[in-house]
Amino acid sequence: MSTSRAVGWLALVLFAVPGCSTAVQAPKLGGLYSAAAREHGPGRNPVIVIPGILGSKLREAGSERLVWGAFGGSALNPAVPHDARRFALPMRPGARLSELTDSVYSAGALDRLQVRLLGLPVALNTYANILGTLGVGGYVDEGLGKAGAIDYGQDHFTCFQFDYDWRRDNAENARRLHAFLLEKRRYVQAEFAKRYGVRNYDVHFDIVAHSMGGLITQYMLRYGSRDLPAGGGRAAVTWEGARHVDKVILVGTPGNGSLFALEQLTTGFKPGPFIPKYAAALIGTLPSVYQLLPSGPGTAARDAQTGRAIDLFSAEEWIRLGWGLADPAQDAVLAQLLPHEADPAVRRAIALDHLRKCLARARQFAGAVHAAGPPPPAHVKFHLFAGDAKEVPTVAESSPLAKVRLTGLAPGDGTVTRASALVDQRTAAQSTGRVRSPVPWASVHFHFSDHLDITKDPAFTDNLLYILLEAPR
Repeated sequence: MSTSRAVGWLALVLFAVPGCSTAVQAPKLGGLYSAAAREHGPGRNPVIVIPGILGSKLREAGSERLVWGAFGGSALNPAVPHDARRFALPMRPGARLSELTDSVYSAGALDRLQVRLLGLPVALNTYANILGTLGVGGYVDEGLGKAGAIDYGQDHFTCFQFDYDWRRDNAENARRLHAFLLEKRRYVQAEFAKRYGVRNYDVHFDIVAHSMGGLITQYMLRYGSRDLPAGGGRAAVTWEGARHVDKVILVGTPGNGSLFALEQLTTGFKPGPFIPKYAAALIGTLPSVYQLLPSGPGTAARDAQTGRAIDLFSAEEWIRLGWGLADPAQDAVLAQLLPHEADPAVRRAIALDHLRKCLARARQFAGAVHAAGPPPPAHVKFHLFAGDAKEVPTVAESSPLAKVRLTGLAPGDGTVTRASALVDQRTAAQSTGRVRSPVPWASVHFHFSDHLDITKDPAFTDNLLYILLEAPR
């Protein structure tokens, strides 16, 4: 069983076990890309890096403690009522998901995760590989430069990291991404004018997005600043957000979703040993997780007793099966999240209202992110990095005892199937022949790594830098 499967869809803390292996000679990136990495002028696109779910630190206004990004010691404990309320999103009947705000905000990229085991601090790499290679956000990770792998020169002002509150709705964060892109475009134009005397340069960006960050990217490209239509339905695809984007590099993005989202919504999430569990009701308050539910061919959900197919976006099915926020056993957690509601029936009504809103929004988002429409502008090229050597469950069976049992296996990265990353629309009856995907892939790169270790693979770094720095436009 892969590490990703052992801890589930939301796994971010990885504990590697040494084993027998053959030494692999990594490329000498310094000799390959140092010269290109020092060029920051108008001839080179700035880069925006977008992490996946859990990939941004979260902090509460007025507090030094992280809501997400550190474990152990004085870190947040989801088993404590006050801390549980800080992690969960508010629930309120009659309010739209966008109106359910709190004082938590994103506080930068989670480049390294600080964990305390047995009282000792341990730093685990998360997105340090991408951040170190590109130098992202308002700081430069000098790791690769000091190691002699890449010489960044005197500055690296054209690389930005889009951190975001990954608990919230993906369409909402996509609109923030569009505003962020336009803001950074104005900044880069000002830098070009100051440094090179080039005014009003037509700045285009390249985007590198991991996991759920790729879904946010694809929505932004298609719809720009527009929200999903109120009351359901789909907006017309205009590619408004693609106007200033050239290369889109997606890494392990679950285009067709992942069954691990269902597992975490129904059983909860435990990041790793010695770390408290996040109860299913806590995860169930987060709209983004519902938007990772499988929505295309290649996966199935069925009732283990009757064999009947289950619509994963139907709130009535969740209520019938007692899943997630509809599980009566989660009332103790609901009492922590809703301390002013003494009546369990009232708490349940609030939870079911939130469940219905999240599932309806997830169905709408899934329909929008790969909706039929005009092709992307010719200048936009999509590149995929995905895994296909780690098995991923493809069938979810519901039963009264196990709630959800994942079965069936398909190639992937331990979390996202190969077919989901490709957004392959072929059904089982159409499994032969060429991939049918709404994304016109310019290149696809497969790795024998799990969901996060793809970014540690030297082949990933090598090919990523080639696409960004040297590939002909």
